[in-house]
Parts: sequence; structure tokens; C-alpha cells
Amino acid sequence: MLLVALVGVAAGIGLRGPGSEPGAAAPSAAAEQLYTCGMHPQVIQNHPGNCPICGMKLTPIRKQEAIAPGVAEEGNVISVSPETVQKMNLRTALVTRGPLRRTIRTVGVVDYDETALADVTTKFKGWIEKLYVDATGQQVHKGDPLFDIYSPELYVAQSEYLLAMEASTNGAADGGSLRASARTRLSFFDVSNDQVAELERTGKPGKTVRILAPRDGFAIEKNVVEGQMVDVGVRTYRLADIGLVWVQAQIYEQDLPYVKLGQEAAMTLSYLPDREFRGRVTYVYPNMDEKTRTARIRLEFHNPGYLLKPGMFATITATCELEPSALLIPGMAVLRSGERCTVFVALEGGKFEPRTVTLGPQAGDDRYQVLEGLAEGERIVTSGQFMLDSESQLREAIQKMRGQGAVTPAHAGEKITPPSGGGAARTASSNAASAVVKYICPMPEHVSIEYLHPGKCPLCGMTLVPVSEEALRAMPPGGTLLYYTCPMPEHGSVKAEKPGKCPLCGMTLIPVMSAPR
Repeated sequence: MLLVALVGVAAGIGLRGPGSEPGAAAPSAAAEQLYTCGMHPQVIQNHPGNCPICGMKLTPIRKQEAIAPGVAEEGNVISVSPETVQKMNLRTALVTRGPLRRTIRTVGVVDYDETALADVTTKFKGWIEKLYVDATGQQVHKGDPLFDIYSPELYVAQSEYLLAMEASTNGAADGGSLRASARTRLSFFDVSNDQVAELERTGKPGKTVRILAPRDGFAIEKNVVEGQMVDVGVRTYRLADIGLVWVQAQIYEQDLPYVKLGQEAAMTLSYLPDREFRGRVTYVYPNMDEKTRTARIRLEFHNPGYLLKPGMFATITATCELEPSALLIPGMAVLRSGERCTVFVALEGGKFEPRTVTLGPQAGDDRYQVLEGLAEGERIVTSGQFMLDSESQLREAIQKMRGQGAVTPAHAGEKITPPSGGGAARTASSNAASAVVKYICPMPEHVSIEYLHPGKCPLCGMTLVPVSEEALRAMPPGGTLLYYTCPMPEHGSVKAEKPGKCPLCGMTLIPVMSAPR
């Protein structure tokens, strides 16, 4: 086992010196001078030295009955004098109840409404005689002329209609059917009713036919000039109505539960910082971007004055109400240590109680929902609680030094003796068998200390693991080198005869030595 100098720690967890009688009272810890680490207050020794975790020099604890000047312990409650409260700059806030709202902020791009796009094409071949919309970006209304086009095919269709109309007027047997067929052909060429009426009025086919705008919008594409030959199906114009625009935004995967269809959203633009636009979420796309882990959503915004121009970048803010009434506390009041969250409750008379709380989702104003641990109206510490947490950990460590949670003998006949030569604490019993199980910490730095009962390591908090007495006695005496291993507990199976790097994680291997007997 790893050889470390932790005699003070072993002596401070309930170990008795030579000559101690079974069941005799341990010396009063209050009469001893204890030392602790400023970075790891759970480390307590009864002699000076260095912290076994970080190597910092241990500092003396000046007062045993009070954790610090102005701070006293009363069970699980810390009592602080008014002067010390002022020096610590402790600030408090109430646990309140209110709506739990989650705000999502992202960026988006203004885009055209795809349902408001229209392409202008012809169903016949022809030549552009005259352009009325001769520049990209020009605004048009439905029915406005776009261009005049000459098409021999369309000229023939007009002539056939006039001949069928004349035959129908003269009472020909099949005149009516011929006229209807010719009229249908004109409609297939997208000749409007007004243009057919004008053809009937003049009685002469026109050389050109005027093509009209099918909807309101802007000509965002113009692909023709005067005199150009246009083939069947070629796009001459693309019209877009931007009275209503789409905004495409990206939402991170973890924020998707807070985005709903119909949810209201606000949008701001960099060139209009004082203007806010209001819109709604209209679609959540079914696919996810594998590289960015984001999903695309679509929002719709009305565009009065055409201030929103496709291609603009925008900032999107959407708020989702998760719960109408929830217990809420400021995020700054929570102390996180691993999976545990602690909040200090301010009691009357300058007393503070640490509470373990269970938190729910985070609200948009850096507040958290409290699921367990607090009640509405309680006052909690929001500033300076780190000092209280340090004192709480220091008090817990001192309690372990006094025997409140330290390992105690399992039987009255057992006797614990301090280690010799700075080695591990050895437990002897007059009737102990070779199969007696001891418990050690799996961390190599703390593995030289033995305990009689399962529990947590007082230095690092890891769960102690069982080891048989027979295995302990089989270790070579004298502190000899056994092998080199990885300091990571999950890689404890790595054993090497020479120093080097762990083949699993790359950390430097550390020596494992037997403790002197």
C-alpha cells in the first residue's frame, strides 16, 4: 500500500495510544491544537505539516470550541455574531413563488415567405417586344403589365378563335363547338378573359400579347431584356411578396422542449436597436444538424413598411412558461459540490442552517425552481455563503476528529494502536482471526489508513473498500516497492515494474509501497 505520512490523521480519527484501556475515554480534542488546509478544510491533523491532497502548508485552528472568531456550532446550525455577519458581507433573499419561465435566445436570418413566391413563365415560344418591369427590385401589383411578347403560335390561336366565332355567328352546324375549342386553347396559353373580350371587340388578332403580374410583390429576379427570345417554360421573372416574412433560426438540442408551435417570440435587428418585432413559431423542422447539434425552426413576422429585408441577421428571444406557480431562488444562492446542491437558510438570532436542495429547471432571470428542501418565505443567503460553507466543512472535519463519525472499535476487546515510523494504522485484537475484514480508501494517496467499519474516507469522501487481514499481513514489511500503478481508481488494474505513463489515460504512474510493520 502507498506509504504516506498521515500519522496525525490516523491519530485524529479515534485512534488510541499505547497503554489506553479498552473503553477508556479519549483525550479531549478541545485541549489539542489542530491544523487544517485552507483549500481542503476536511483535512485535520493534530500536528503541523502539509496537506496530503494538495501539498499546501497546514494552518492552525486557533479556537476549538468556535470554528472561527464570531462563529459557533450548534448541531447542524452555525451561529454568527452580528459583527462577523457584517465582515462576511452576508446578503439574503426570500424564497418566492411565481411563474417559472424559460427564455431561449438565438439568432436567425430573415427569409422570403415561400408561399408568397411566384415565377412568371410562358407556355409558348416568343420574342420580347416591350418590357414594363425593366429593373430587379421593382414593386408590382397583381394585374400590372410585365412585358409584351410576339408568338407565331399564339397569333395562330387568335386567328382560329376569330374564325370559329364567325362560323358560330353565321349559324354553322359545328360553329359553337369550334368556338369553345378555340377559346379553351387561348385559356391554356394563359390569355385572360379581358384580352379575349378585346380580341372579340376588335375582330383582329394582335401581334403581341401582354403578360400581367400574377400577384403583388417585388421582382427579385429579372431574366429577360427587350428583343430576347423566350422559350417554353423559361422563368422570366420571380415575384416575392414580403408583407409577411419568415425567419429561420437555430435551436440547440437541449432547448427544444421549450419551443412550441404558436409560441410568441420577439425579434430585434442591429440596425434598428430601438424597434422590436413580434411574431410566432410556425414550424419546427423534423431534422437535426449533426455537426452543430441544432434544429431549425421557422417564425413568421409581419413586415410593415418593409423594414425586414430577406438576408438580414436578427436576434430572437422566445419565452416559455414551464409552470404557473413554482418556488424560486436566485442561482447565486446555490453552492454546488458534485451532485449535491446546498443553500444556507438564515434563521433568527444570526444563525444559519445548511440545507441540501433539489433543483428544477433554470428560469430566464437566473433563478431556479426548488423541488425539495425549502419552503416559501424562508430567507436564504445569496452572498458570502462560501465563508459559511467553509466553516461548515471545517466543523464537520473537527467533529470527525472528536470521534463523531470517526471509526470506532467494533468490540470492547479490540484495541487500536497508532502506527510506528509514519506507516499505516494497524488494528490488533486478542481474538482476531486472519479473515477479519478491514476497510481502506481506494485512492492511492489514502490507501495506507485502515478502518474497522465501512463508510466514507474522511479525506476525499470516497467509499471505503473491504480488504482481508490475511491480505494485509501478506504485504512485505519495511515499506518496499511493490509496483507502479495509475492514480485513477478506475485504472487500478494497471501494474508496471518501472515508472512511466498509464496506457489507459496517460497519467504518470505512482509507486505502490508496502507500509512498514
